[in-house]
Formats: sequence, C-alpha cells, structure tokens
Amino acid sequence: MTTVPIDSGLRPDDHTTSFATPDSRAHVAHLYREHLSSGRAVMGAVLGGMLETASDGAWIFTEDGRRYLDFGGYGVFILGHRHPAVTAAVHCQVDAHPLASRVFLEPVAARAAEALAARTPAGLDRVHFVNSGAEATEAGLKLARAHGHTALVSMAGGYHGKTLGALSATANAKYQDPFRPLLPDSDVVPYGDPAALEALLARVGERACVIVEPVQGEGGVRIPPPGYLAEVSRLCRAYGAFLIVDEIQTGLGRLGSWWGLDGEGQEGVEAAGEVTPDVLLVGKGLSGGVVPVAAMVATAAAYGPFSRDPYLHTSTFAASPIACAAARSAVEALAREDVVARARVLGERLLAGVRAACAPYIGGLVHEVRGRGLLIGLEFTEERAVGELVLELVGRGVLVNHSLNASRVVRLTPPAVIGDDEVRLFLTTLAQALRDVARRMG
Repeated sequence: MTTVPIDSGLRPDDHTTSFATPDSRAHVAHLYREHLSSGRAVMGAVLGGMLETASDGAWIFTEDGRRYLDFGGYGVFILGHRHPAVTAAVHCQVDAHPLASRVFLEPVAARAAEALAARTPAGLDRVHFVNSGAEATEAGLKLARAHGHTALVSMAGGYHGKTLGALSATANAKYQDPFRPLLPDSDVVPYGDPAALEALLARVGERACVIVEPVQGEGGVRIPPPGYLAEVSRLCRAYGAFLIVDEIQTGLGRLGSWWGLDGEGQEGVEAAGEVTPDVLLVGKGLSGGVVPVAAMVATAAAYGPFSRDPYLHTSTFAASPIACAAARSAVEALAREDVVARARVLGERLLAGVRAACAPYIGGLVHEVRGRGLLIGLEFTEERAVGELVLELVGRGVLVNHSLNASRVVRLTPPAVIGDDEVRLFLTTLAQALRDVARRMG
C-alpha cells in the first residue's frame, strides 16, 4: 500500500497542534504505548502512523496537511464534521455556562429534550440524556428492570455497547467471554426470526425485556425482512414484554428516514404507529459530530420510575449544557436542512454505485452489497479482504469502517453533507481499490 497525499489546499501548519514536531508521529505513538493502548499504537502504525488533527465537513486532516474523505466515523457524522450551526451553539454555551450545578433547573437540557421529543415517534416524549450510546442502553435496561422485566432477550449479531449491562445484550463471545458472568437470565434469538422470538417469549412471558435494532450496523448492515419490527412489537405486546428499539446508529436520518422504525423504511409495511417501543435509544448523530451525547427516550408509562425519583439513575455529566446545546442544534439542523431526505437520495445513489463497482467481483471476492440510506455494507467472501480494502482505501485517501460483529463486512457511514464531487471521488477510488485487492488476492 502506498499512501497518496491528496492536496488539501492547506499548509501543514494550518491544522497542527503544539506536539506537531518533526518527530511528532513517533512521540505520539510512544505516548499511546505508554499511556493509552499498545494495540492502538500498532494499528496506527499499520495505517501509516498519521495523526489526525483537524476536520471539516466530509474531510479529516492529518498533521502533514493531507486530507481523507471520511466515509467511516461509526455513524456519528451524519451532519459532517464541525457543522457550523452545532459548533456555534457549543461555542456560545461554553462562553456562557458549559457545566451545570445540578441544583437548579437548567434550560438548555429542557429545550434539547423538547426538540428531540418533537421528532421521535408518537408517545415517546420522556427524554433521559446520557453521555454515550452504551449509557443509553444501560438506562433502558435499568428502566425495564424497574418494571420487573429482568429476563434480557437480544438478537444474534446485535451490538448495544460494551459496558457490563450493554455487553450482556451484545451477543458476541469475543467481547463477552473475558467478562463473564454477565447479567443473569439472558437469552439470544436469531435476528429477523419472529417465530424464534415468540417461542422464547412463550416461556419467559412478561419478565422479558427485548432489545432490537431496525438494521444491525455492527452486525454487518443486516436488514431484517419487511414487517419484522412490527411483528416484534406485536409479540411484545401480546406477551407483556418490555421493548427497547436501539436506534443509536440507525436513527436521525442515517437510514434515509428519521428513525428505522418509521414504517420500517419499506413501502407497503405497517406505518410507524404499529411499532410501539417502550424505549427508543438515540446517540451518535445526536452529537452533531461535535460533543458526545446520547439519550434514552421513553413513553410516559415506561418512564414513570425515573420521572418520580430523579435520583434513581443519575450521572454527573449527563445532560450537561454543552452536550444539550449540541443535541438541540443537531436536531434542528437535521430538520432545517432536510438532511433526512438528502440521506435517502444520496443513499440510493451510493448503493447503486457501490454495487456497480463490486459487480465484477460478485461470486468471487465479494459476497454481497446491501444497505439502506447512508448505511451500506460490503460483505466479502474472505475476512482478509476487509483489511486489504481498508488499507488500500486509506492509502488512496478514503476512510471506511470494519464491523465489530461481522469480520467480513466493510461498512460505509458517510455524512449527508457530501456533494457530487465527493460521491464521484469515492466511487472511482473504491473501484480502483477493489481492482488492486482482487489482483493481490488472486
């Protein structure tokens, strides 16, 4: 792999920091080995040792002035990097009141909750802000337990975070085994299989807390059959189970709809009102790509225990003014700029382009291309191809994701702010990278 610089139009010192000296890469790698993670230091070296020091829109800049088209970002940057409205809102909040005393009522959190609840499906009006997606999962699981739903039911291939409770629902032995025992009374059923879920619910009944994603992102962009979420919702109602829909990655326009459960994104499928979760988990894009923030949004009935006792589940930094300023501005920008519709149109164009680029390799190097909105997965026939393609794309100035629960899938989560030039650049680069990977792998 050869790292090819792409002219950013910037001088290297435009995006450097105080540690950017001639030996800065080596020094930062040393600091990673000594204080952060030796494994991350090795990964950084494999990817060329670059230091990312700045970002803007769809681009990330390294200390030497190179730029990289960001089609990764793990689903965070639906608005791109440093969206001007979100950045301005956060700057203003930092100048005024970045962290609250937690003694008085704080208006920024209240307005952010109002903005988010205005966009969530009907009935999901109670907002509990947290700092990360995993914390949102933990809050949802605890709320279910407050109602007596202590039997956790998750889906094979699902990903909900790596804190202890969330990890119990992330059905991957690689991440679970070092930390067992996890939450007791936990079961896993196949994703997209309502019959298997019903068989388990018939045994567990109203003790069940079911957690499911509309599309499994870390699971390799696995899209369930049409009507699946509506059937899961119906089964939960029938058996008295508590339902958590995890939209941390899929929500806020990522799938070309505000939420993955909006009509399930499929024509001819039950309307969104047919899918009635007790809890909706929100994150990633809620940050606006500026300040980490996530939320658990619940119905009034489900939220009762947390509403009556505001100290039942708390966090020092949750609902901080700076995070809530970002969240409110992000939701407003998504609506004002019609980002959801743009994600749908861009997603259709990109999916068609990616399929065309992969067409010569289907049945050989490439197993399948699938996607919805700006969440696209390329599944390869060999795990090695994922690493080869990621490295090849980095060398050509493009960043993509691998999938934590699907080792043969490269995942694309581009921002909705990309334009025609970025789309063409990505598709041309992908075709070239696939050609070279296929040649190396025979």
